[in-house]
Amino acid sequence: MSILLTGATGFIGSSVLPRLIEEGHSVTALVRDEAKAAQLEAAGATALIGDATDSELVERAARDSDGVIHLASANDVDPGFVKAVLTGLAGSGKPFVHTGGIWTYGSNADIVEDSPSAPPALTAWRGATEAIVLAAEGVRTAVVVPAVVYGRGTGIPTVIVDAPRGAGVSPAIRLVGDGTQHWTTVHVDDLAALYVLAFENGDAGAVYLGASGQNPTVRELGEAAAAAAGVAGGVQEESAEDSRDRLGAAFADALLLDQQARGTKARIDLGWEPNGPTLLEEIASGSYAPQAVAAE
Repeated sequence: MSILLTGATGFIGSSVLPRLIEEGHSVTALVRDEAKAAQLEAAGATALIGDATDSELVERAARDSDGVIHLASANDVDPGFVKAVLTGLAGSGKPFVHTGGIWTYGSNADIVEDSPSAPPALTAWRGATEAIVLAAEGVRTAVVVPAVVYGRGTGIPTVIVDAPRGAGVSPAIRLVGDGTQHWTTVHVDDLAALYVLAFENGDAGAVYLGASGQNPTVRELGEAAAAAAGVAGGVQEESAEDSRDRLGAAFADALLLDQQARGTKARIDLGWEPNGPTLLEEIASGSYAPQAVAAE
């Protein structure tokens, strides 16, 4: 199939693109500049230089495709982009996979796809656009909701791994808050597999949580990072207000959410099998470990 893909050079896209190509799909990747276009052409995609806010371009590219995967989700992009895609795909029954976000569910010890929405300020914008996607007729829409994505030594876990160490004889890694909150997580390569499955086999109007079932606490992550780096003082709590001052209020409030999820629906309905290393393993001896970072 010929797929229109956004965000192909990003953290998630750099795993989704090769996965699509391996599955035999041809990919047209929407990018903004020549440098990224060359990068994508080398990776086996066809580059379409333009902007996701260019409605005419997006509508035409969507119409010419066999379906769309939208990874470059953003507050200033999504309303116009989604409208253009749905217009381009109208009545075709072709797939459109949109990207949601786990923080939209707020603190919850067992998040499932239809759990109540309780977004922090950072992601409050998502709900309206997702509702439009899921309600669309004549297009096989789905929303993939990534948990905290990790892998390749980058992404949100660097907030822990690269946290301030403090000073003194026994420096300690500073936690976000007191560290008792859980983060529900997914390896970027496992998430990429879910996007492809949702595109190929997802039900119309479906939501799929991209959550591995691994839900470590921030304290556990910090302790793993401290042990890997030989930080003598281990970890140090900080108040929620101090986290907000250090990281910015909106981002900190999202990181302070206490979230757990299992991702059961994607396993049952799509046969998804997340089997990448856990985030704790990645911090202890994988891509976030000091020796891996030093080797880059």
